[in-house]
Amino acid sequence: MGKSLTHKIIKQHLISGEIKPGNEIAIDIDHVLIQDITGTQVFLHFEVIGLDRIGADVAVCYADHNVLQIKPENMEDHLYLQSAAKKFGVWFSKPANGIGHQIHQEHFAVPGTTAVGADSHTPHNGGIGVLAIGAGGLDVAVAMGGGGYNFVMPRIVNVHLTGKLKPWSTAKDVVLEMLRRVTVRGGFGKIFEYTGPGLKSLNVQQRVTITNMGTEMGATSSIFPSDEITRHYFEITGRPDDWREILPDDDAEYDERIELDLSKIEPMVAQPSLPDKVIPVSEADKVKIEQVMVGSCTNGAYADLKAVAKIMKGRQVHPDVNFFIHPASRMALEQLAEEGYLEDLLKAGVNVAEPTCGACIGSGHVPAPGSRSLRAVNRNFRGRSGYKNDLVYLASPETAAATAITGVLTDPRTLAIDAPSSELPPKIRQDNPNLIPPASEAGAKKLKIRRGDNIVPADPKDVLKDTVAGEVLIKVEDDISTDHIMPAAAEILAYRSNIPKISEYVYHRLDPEFSARAKAKGGGFIVGGENYGQGSSREHAALAPMYLGVKGVIAKSFARIHHSNLVNFGLLPLTFKNKEHYDHVEQGDEMVIENCIESVAKATFTVKNKTRDFSFETEARLTDRQKELLKLGGLLTYTRKMGMRKKK
Repeated sequence: MGKSLTHKIIKQHLISGEIKPGNEIAIDIDHVLIQDITGTQVFLHFEVIGLDRIGADVAVCYADHNVLQIKPENMEDHLYLQSAAKKFGVWFSKPANGIGHQIHQEHFAVPGTTAVGADSHTPHNGGIGVLAIGAGGLDVAVAMGGGGYNFVMPRIVNVHLTGKLKPWSTAKDVVLEMLRRVTVRGGFGKIFEYTGPGLKSLNVQQRVTITNMGTEMGATSSIFPSDEITRHYFEITGRPDDWREILPDDDAEYDERIELDLSKIEPMVAQPSLPDKVIPVSEADKVKIEQVMVGSCTNGAYADLKAVAKIMKGRQVHPDVNFFIHPASRMALEQLAEEGYLEDLLKAGVNVAEPTCGACIGSGHVPAPGSRSLRAVNRNFRGRSGYKNDLVYLASPETAAATAITGVLTDPRTLAIDAPSSELPPKIRQDNPNLIPPASEAGAKKLKIRRGDNIVPADPKDVLKDTVAGEVLIKVEDDISTDHIMPAAAEILAYRSNIPKISEYVYHRLDPEFSARAKAKGGGFIVGGENYGQGSSREHAALAPMYLGVKGVIAKSFARIHHSNLVNFGLLPLTFKNKEHYDHVEQGDEMVIENCIESVAKATFTVKNKTRDFSFETEARLTDRQKELLKLGGLLTYTRKMGMRKKK
């Protein structure tokens, strides 16, 4: 049988393991993406490992989350990142240059390569044929050093596209339809590979919107072939020599198949507060919307913003609506200005902000209690906007613009205008003054890293003890995201480099007393429901609990990246063998796990609930490598002991 596109790329980069679903494999990594709120830890890990130069072909650090620098600590982080990047061989993208995934797409990404990034939306670049995977900062630091990336080989799901999108239906609606079908849990352990005759109708920007939000399904990655459509994109970026064709075989074999007729897609909306609570806009209540946002890495590109500008031209934002835009890149904003579309937006009453992740992560434009916000972004987890009881809807830029005009959730097909098409810019210039190259190896030896007082790492965890005991510090429900565990609001972002300080905010919105209780009790356990730790790759959701003394998490199931992060920092990631036992454990119960070393080897653990006088069985889904690093206290100690493999 023929090979899928994913299989071909993995085979070309394979270091170890069998390319079979469920097996752990290691692959060489060509490109590494780092961003500012997770990047300080990447560089700190890199230093602890003892490396002085990157081993990957290309690494870029993007200052795209903390752009406003609302506290001095934010700029302190950026100065550390820029100096570390220059010394270690990493490009640096200045604040407000744009969002990392989009800038990487425009300037660095090459079809057929592999990439990992310390951001869960790294699969964005799958839209141009890159096998791109989001990971925790420690995994990224190892990959940046040339050590490769280890992960469990996923099942490959073929999404076979037919037909063509109708007017007012968009790529965002395609991925919302996928979420409606698959759910936020249904992509776990899978890579979605898009094929079929419908590909020809989707340009690169539409494709990356779809691969970007594959993350919301819990997928390891999503990918499109690199074809003639991709070649056209590389021609307008001025990088035609970087393009290469990479396609699946005609008789490629897949583990699963989904049929998706683009002609049947209609405008969709995800209701509060999960990206999979999707219904057609035409069936949604016409609720009053007070705030509208278009932007982020998902929907802030030139094509998205031009469509909004065409809709808003000659019209006005409703008096009761605050409509703002966060472009994905400065280059897109410049192109819109040159063509007059920026003026159309401003005259309509749209607030055009700086290119940043910004409000998507709750840094600015926080909704008021009781208000509704409609956003053309990727996530609407409860509290992600910065307010714990928010009401956030997700939709396309076109639906967002229609809603901004009427003041209520609106099907854009009801507007008495022609639907705008998705258009790429005529040219994407490569002379970007906000991309700073690294120093030469010789020059780097003379450089010193600028390290402010707010750069305070945490020590690695001690080796695993044979008996682990502690109180249940908190019990939480299904679909807890890393935003719940470690919020990303503006007042907290400043402390991403200061682990003792940021640990004070663990579970801050759900239980403000959690951190103080964890310290007073000397640590303990967290009990969770299904899909624990979904969403962002932020390893702080494991690193800060580790600092507080948390020994492990017992849950019904885990999201992929968070599970890896827990193991990487030496925390036991245990799942109930009988999920009904979740109902028999409560906050405050005293738990004891004995014979942990032997249990790690067997990957099964008996947990004694001393308070309720009963025991229950749990399991840990660990590879042989993860078992060893868990015993040592985590990946950092394991890497220092085993040494760093050099990239081929």
